[in-house]
Amino acid sequence: MKIISWNCNGAFRKKFELLDPENPDVLIIQECEDPNQSSSSSYKAWAKNYIWIGENKHKGLGIFCKDNVKAERLDWPGHGLKYFIPCRINERFNLLAVWTKNAKSYWYIGQLWSYLQHHKSALTESEAVICGDFNSNPIWDKPSRCWNHSDVVRELGDINLYSIYHDLCGEAHGQESQPTLFMYRDLKKSYHIDYAFASKKFFSKQNSSLVIGRPEDWLAHSDHMPIIFTLGGADLDKASS
Repeated sequence: MKIISWNCNGAFRKKFELLDPENPDVLIIQECEDPNQSSSSSYKAWAKNYIWIGENKHKGLGIFCKDNVKAERLDWPGHGLKYFIPCRINERFNLLAVWTKNAKSYWYIGQLWSYLQHHKSALTESEAVICGDFNSNPIWDKPSRCWNHSDVVRELGDINLYSIYHDLCGEAHGQESQPTLFMYRDLKKSYHIDYAFASKKFFSKQNSSLVIGRPEDWLAHSDHMPIIFTLGGADLDKASS
């Protein structure tokens, strides 16, 4: 199964076709419009099988799937945390789409940390994939906090969820050689803040891959680069019969 996560930096109605050559099974898109409220007929026609959340119809979080992929939204309480979409893919694994936001209580990675405290047991009930824009990296950890990026990585590891990029590339968190964000689209202000975590049985160097988009290809469209990865193992791209 091929999955792409991309913060499109808005106006996805004008950009969705950029991802078509990759032929993804599932797209996780941050800062995208609600297709139901869009004025773009082509975007509406394209978005046939999707889940979307957001307070601003122009910038929310969406999961878009091929017609033959079953995506069933899970009824996990949001507890006011932003933004998360839990769903069941092909009745085989749970997918948690992420776009962390700032808040007074917990900012960015703290939103994900808090979400995990509420739903860790649900995530352990099935194999899972968590991916999206975390807006975080260990370089911003603070000793006084219990919800640093490193704490989230550790807690995900406790439930057998590991970063595909770091595992396949053999790099440590905070020492990434490939950025996913170029702040203000400036090549000198690069950071790795987008991630894909999955159960170990879903990926290995033999049956999986992960590619981060190149700035020369994507910087004209967004400050974030897409994360394009494949999951191997079980036949994930077909719904169980």
